[in-house]
Amino acid sequence: MCLALPARVVSIDAGNAMATVLLGEVKKDISLALVEDVQVDDFVLIHVGYALSRISEEEAERTLALFAEAGLSPDLQA
Repeated sequence: MCLALPARVVSIDAGNAMATVLLGEVKKDISLALVEDVQVDDFVLIHVGYALSRISEEEAERTLALFAEAGLSPDLQA
């Protein structure tokens, strides 16, 4: 089983298909190689350094609320 976390895209380097995402106070560089047409302020599901898909802001907020309700704090620094 894998776990993908929602994060907001804050910058994109189209030259190498990389983006910086933000989840809480944590910024992480990720690959956009698996997802097309991602823009700044989009939300993506990330897993092991890759964006897997785009999701709506509402879906991201619901998912993060469930993490908080369960007492979990996603850690993107791993």
